[in-house]
Amino acid sequence: MRLGTANTFDNTLANLTQRQTDIADLQEKLSAGKRVVRPSDDPVGAAQAERAQNRLSRIETDQRALKLQVNAMSMVESTLGDSVLAMQSIRDLVINAGNGAYNASDRQSLALQMQGLRDQLFNYANRLDSNGNPLFGGLASQAAPFVDAATGVSFSGIGGQRAATTTAIPGAMDGQTVWMNVPSGNGVFKVDLNPANTGAVNTDAGQVIDPTLVTGHNYNIVFTSPSTYSVSDASTKAVVVNNQPYTSGQAIVFDGLSIVVNGKANSGDSLQVSPSTQLNVFKVLDDAIASIRSDSGHILSHQLSLALTQIDASTNRLESARMVAGDLLNRADTIDSNQQSKTLQLEADRSRAEDLDMPQAISEFQSQQTGYDSALKTYAAVQRLSLFNYISG
Repeated sequence: MRLGTANTFDNTLANLTQRQTDIADLQEKLSAGKRVVRPSDDPVGAAQAERAQNRLSRIETDQRALKLQVNAMSMVESTLGDSVLAMQSIRDLVINAGNGAYNASDRQSLALQMQGLRDQLFNYANRLDSNGNPLFGGLASQAAPFVDAATGVSFSGIGGQRAATTTAIPGAMDGQTVWMNVPSGNGVFKVDLNPANTGAVNTDAGQVIDPTLVTGHNYNIVFTSPSTYSVSDASTKAVVVNNQPYTSGQAIVFDGLSIVVNGKANSGDSLQVSPSTQLNVFKVLDDAIASIRSDSGHILSHQLSLALTQIDASTNRLESARMVAGDLLNRADTIDSNQQSKTLQLEADRSRAEDLDMPQAISEFQSQQTGYDSALKTYAAVQRLSLFNYISG
């Protein structure tokens, strides 16, 4: 078999060029630390790595948004905590206003302190987060969701709250629910004194002793004499209780309701019992402040009792909202933990798809380099075996 010298040289050069290309390709991968530098290296691996990277980018975006939501909800929780403390201070002032040793001037001073705390609460309700969004704007984003007008405080935001998801929590709370939905009276019914009363009767906020008997109707309690009373259902015009003996400090009981009445009654004095309606925190405080400023004897005692009940209901509303905020922050911690676990999993998937096994690649590079050096030496030796080197001139 005859081999041409030119053919041998061409084959050897082709092999050397291929080895050089392989070494350069491996060197590029070693420098990048990746097995897949371009899609043509491994189309399937490149696609898997790209999918993992896209998911990682989405998680990173969600995590940035979650941090902003957590910051806002932390401010909500802190603001509600400050609000509860302010409400407790107001409650103490209302109790002090009922002190018989206080005169009108003392109560005016208490009313001024309450007004300051009330205005402070209004500022809390309109507090903004670090991005200028209202903490209690609900589904809206105007700078001041609560408006303090002559007719009272109104909510100009959009009621409702965004639901928490697997990747996010709300960045604001529903101000309508937190600040505006406070039940009047004891939450089931409210007792009002007739302004035309000439006696000195006053009542507590009342309580429900048998919910199954509660009708939700309006009632009139009329003192037919200083020592007797009757109760009639204003909705059905029926007499519920007729000419029962009245004793100050004892409860008047009817249709599952119990109301403790105190003080001297005159014939014709009356009380109105009506179903509870919706107030707001600021209306409760405004009414309490107005009552203390009026300083109207036995009526003040009745109004203070009602104010304490409604202030407690308002405080409970704020505390419940604070617990919701705390629960959302706990949920954010869980979301963050889950997202970190997903990130680790996706990083592992991406690494398996495109990262280079460095020890193996270095070993392979050294092996190829050794082979290339040997091929160069072999080529040099073969080049000297040309017949022309042995033909004498």
